[in-house]
Amino acid sequence: MAPDRGETGSDGERRARAALEACGAAFTLTRHGPVASLAEAAAARGVTPADVVKTLVVRRGDDDFLFVLVPGDRTISWPKLRALLGVSRLSMPDAETARDVTGYERGTITPFGSTTAWPVVADHRVRGRTISLGAGAHGVAATMAGDDVVRVLAATVADVTDPVPDV
Repeated sequence: MAPDRGETGSDGERRARAALEACGAAFTLTRHGPVASLAEAAAARGVTPADVVKTLVVRRGDDDFLFVLVPGDRTISWPKLRALLGVSRLSMPDAETARDVTGYERGTITPFGSTTAWPVVADHRVRGRTISLGAGAHGVAATMAGDDVVRVLAATVADVTDPVPDV
């Protein structure tokens, strides 16, 4: 694990870091090289695979998106998420649209520093544990208390995931 040395990289990383610093919650920024799997990402960040939290962008309607925080060992349950949001249809935008509405490329997306402060839904499993989520650039992660993430993002917390099926 390579702890932060105060360097800043891309515009995305600078935006994410500024938002993290402004939120007032304690966090550690970690930079690591390319990773090819969830297990490698977890090892590089010093957490378990379940504690690597993916930030997924979901489209609710035209120009209406939200972030869903999903533990690494889980996947979005579309029926649960639709029921929570009271909608009959949701979709994942393509990579270009996700970048346009967040300012981040896929694989770097975080609610922290997004160009639009979309609503956040956090799977209830992010609470009560230390989690690691993307921080605006490839190979950069913020590790912090899940409870702080939920609080500072005013996230709606619910059971919105299922286990990743065995492949």
